[in-house]
Amino acid sequence: MGAPIHTNTWRQRMTTNTDILTLSQLLSPAFPVGGFAYSHGLETAINDGAITDAATLQVWLSDLLHVGGAQSDAVLLNMAYKGDPALVDAQARAFATSAERLRETDLQGAAFCETVQAVWGIDLGRLCYPVAVGRAVAEMDLDIALSTAMYLQAFVGNLCAAAMRLVPLGQVDGQKVQTALKPYCTNVANDCIGATKNELHGCAWASDIASMRHETQYSRVFRS
Repeated sequence: MGAPIHTNTWRQRMTTNTDILTLSQLLSPAFPVGGFAYSHGLETAINDGAITDAATLQVWLSDLLHVGGAQSDAVLLNMAYKGDPALVDAQARAFATSAERLRETDLQGAAFCETVQAVWGIDLGRLCYPVAVGRAVAEMDLDIALSTAMYLQAFVGNLCAAAMRLVPLGQVDGQKVQTALKPYCTNVANDCIGATKNELHGCAWASDIASMRHETQYSRVFRS
């Protein structure tokens, strides 16, 4: 017979597994935040011919992870994890680069807060999306690095799903892009641990402009 598993080790393993399952639930496409309705300006970029295949999509999403909306969301999530949620929420709203970006983060955040309260009994108030996630994982005592990485993976997955519909991009190519970007999600998550407002920045101008132009695009499938 092998050596017995120490009780503390077993409990720690079970806790970790439960935490991963909780995060998978919170950030699942099935969690009712309506993420499927938003493209973060991707619809305009595809309409303009900036994204035409898996390679151009991967470059676009990589920029968002490093210097765009995904990176700033990761910073805000970490700021909310330890900081004053009302203050961080105000900063997040001020940092939105277009009316549609603000609506995207506000409405998804509101839906997230309502569901968390209904399921777990945690009253988050009304916070924009990354701030709400940061406060929820803090209240649930979940690992912040893992939470951030999984948030970023969900962000990438949602935009890949949008691209599959709009480019059109095959499902296999969509999965290849997500697989290629997983290390970036992990690296950005680790870099954002303990982030403050000093790390809040963005220079993905093409994405920001695409989001602004989407507001007046003639034919639209997505709300942003």
